[in-house]
Amino acid sequence: MRRQLSNFVWVLVFVTLGFSSARSEVIDRIVATVNGQIILLSDWEDSLRFEAFSTGRPLDRFTAEERKAVLDRLIDRELLREQLHAADIQHATAEEVAQRVAEIRKQYAEAETELGWRAILDRYRLNEDGLKRRVATELDLMRLVDARLRPTVTVDSKSIESYYNQELLPQLRQSGAQNVPLAEVTSKIKELLTQKKISQLLITWLQSLRAGSQIRSEALMNGAGSRSQ
Repeated sequence: MRRQLSNFVWVLVFVTLGFSSARSEVIDRIVATVNGQIILLSDWEDSLRFEAFSTGRPLDRFTAEERKAVLDRLIDRELLREQLHAADIQHATAEEVAQRVAEIRKQYAEAETELGWRAILDRYRLNEDGLKRRVATELDLMRLVDARLRPTVTVDSKSIESYYNQELLPQLRQSGAQNVPLAEVTSKIKELLTQKKISQLLITWLQSLRAGSQIRSEALMNGAGSRSQ
């Protein structure tokens, strides 16, 4: 699965987690609706925790603006989920989910042991089964985006050569590495440029989906994420 596209898409996905009943009155506040689909404050906080976990960031480092951006991505995720229902794509396999979870786990040195891994999940109030469900949805959405947008992308040889001369070679020289022939990296450059175009097209597609949808946000900026630690 393509990492650049994953970085853009995976933060649109969430899985519902449990909270104590003492906080349920606050947690269950509606913060947005997308074509009649309710997004609760608990959903928002779930996404904040997962994004912090998957990027290795302390949750209390998220600014109010960043928390609002997480809600925007959650809304985009719901729009993509609507498209997923009508799409004919192969869903993520258990092996693919396990591979993605392993990639996330490698970000944490203490996760080399099962005890350390459980401690990290507890820190972010996550659990293994919920994590797998979330990753499975992430992979499905990535497939949806790729199937929808990749066929519309073309990358010509001139663009590949331009990237090679203006981007790759200067980077190699700056790092002290030896130059590589264009022929050896053509396929990699083509895929990189393809992914960049897909990311740009995804933004346009999401804007179109938003324009054709009924979206209402009732979020309280100061209320999100601050209680999720």
